[in-house]
Amino acid sequence: MQDPDGGVEQTAPIWAVFGDLMAGLLGAFVLLLVGVLVVQVQLATQLQDEVGKRKAEEQRRLTLEKALAVPLASGRITLANGRIGISGRLLFALNSDQLQPAGRQLLASLVAPLHDYLGARGELLMVSGFTDDRSVSAANHQFADNWELSAQRALTVTRALIEQGMPASLVFAAAFGEQQPLTPNVSESARAQNRRVEMAPVPRGGNTAAAATAATTP
Repeated sequence: MQDPDGGVEQTAPIWAVFGDLMAGLLGAFVLLLVGVLVVQVQLATQLQDEVGKRKAEEQRRLTLEKALAVPLASGRITLANGRIGISGRLLFALNSDQLQPAGRQLLASLVAPLHDYLGARGELLMVSGFTDDRSVSAANHQFADNWELSAQRALTVTRALIEQGMPASLVFAAAFGEQQPLTPNVSESARAQNRRVEMAPVPRGGNTAAAATAATTP
């Protein structure tokens, strides 16, 4: 005699397995949805941070431009990527670290606006010396190489700023020699551009070294 409940007993495990499968799929879908939401939140946060950094950098640039409006308008300095550039011809004679009168006058005019800017932002001023690619040892036995010439020029500018009222605690010197030229040293005009001194505001503390590297990278 056929058992009337046999079909139920045989199909019940199938529905149980199907139910477990659906529960597993639902759980996997929920985990996937949560993962997608987490990624979206992270991306949105990163985007907000990036926008905030760009706005802060733009505001920083505008503030620095405003502080240096007069010397910028006269064409005696340049400002690009937060770096204040001064032609070596204005500051020094060729292969010399002796500051010229016009250069000293220019530096004196920069002390007050830079001091106010640094004080408001809690930053330091890095003074960097650069040369062209020609060796100075043959032309001037005072310096062993371009590193030494660029170092002495950076120190000369740093000391001149301090003499004109910049607190010594707010400024430091760096030397880059012939490294990091603005343009390839293929002509006299190009070499003249590369013989320069730059000043760049950088953060205090542990971020100073990283910011200094960024400030001198084209």
